[in-house]
Amino acid sequence: MTGWFSFLDGEATAGDVLALHRVEEVLRDAGLPHDVVWSPGFRADARHFADVDPAAYSQLVFVCGPAHGPQVEELHRRFAHCVRIAVGVSVVDPGSPAVTGFHRVLARDAAGREPTLDLAARAPALPARPVVGVVLTHGQHEYGPQRRHDQVAAGVTRWLSARDCARLELETRLDAHDWRLCGTPAQLEAVLSRLDLVVTDRLHGLVLALRAGTPALAVDPVAGGAKVTAQARACGWPALVAAERLGADVLDRWWQWCLTDGREAARRIGAGFRADARPDGADGLVAALGVRPAD
Repeated sequence: MTGWFSFLDGEATAGDVLALHRVEEVLRDAGLPHDVVWSPGFRADARHFADVDPAAYSQLVFVCGPAHGPQVEELHRRFAHCVRIAVGVSVVDPGSPAVTGFHRVLARDAAGREPTLDLAARAPALPARPVVGVVLTHGQHEYGPQRRHDQVAAGVTRWLSARDCARLELETRLDAHDWRLCGTPAQLEAVLSRLDLVVTDRLHGLVLALRAGTPALAVDPVAGGAKVTAQARACGWPALVAAERLGADVLDRWWQWCLTDGREAARRIGAGFRADARPDGADGLVAALGVRPAD
């Protein structure tokens, strides 16, 4: 079993891997044993072409993607003795050696043919995974030697890369002209409210997550604690990690809490914000201005 996910210079897309799962399901149901070849750049500990003896196989199945290019043509040469079948592929050039080298092509789309459903659509159902917004800053130079922003960002992202979750990098900065950024606070809040968790070292990453009723795992990137710590205290939010205590064990503990008890705690705090249950600086502004409130 091979595909673009097998080539060193190819790529493993979610669609290609799901297509592979669909074909594996069919082969398992039919009682047909098979091996899968992966790119070493994607799965270093799996079977790679360098490990494969073509003589050990009698059939080759190429899954998904375009049946096109020198990598596919090389498969035909290396596995010339095998029955070669392409399934769920796009046929760009039917006269290409990459296409004509297959004994059978079960195409998903080709000129003059009715398209068939992509293999990924009927792949086995997947277990749910938490969706995590990541809001980090590399700035705040006003904190001088107390800055631990680079170390915090490196530690948090390294830790996150090992978590089985869907990660979404977010930015609190608004820009009406850059399509990659939200243009209004309402747009950002719409995203935050749909997440399972926010991981952040920004004050507003913490506050806006809680405002949306979403738990936040906050890390203060300033040695000794600064505004993130102060704001977590003002919000009554416990999931806070000091830069000096950053480590997988403490992050794991707060991760688990945020995805369990922290969900209700965040909803409760967000509701308190909307009910004006906690004071802020604006409550004393009129008095500070020396203006008598209107009746």
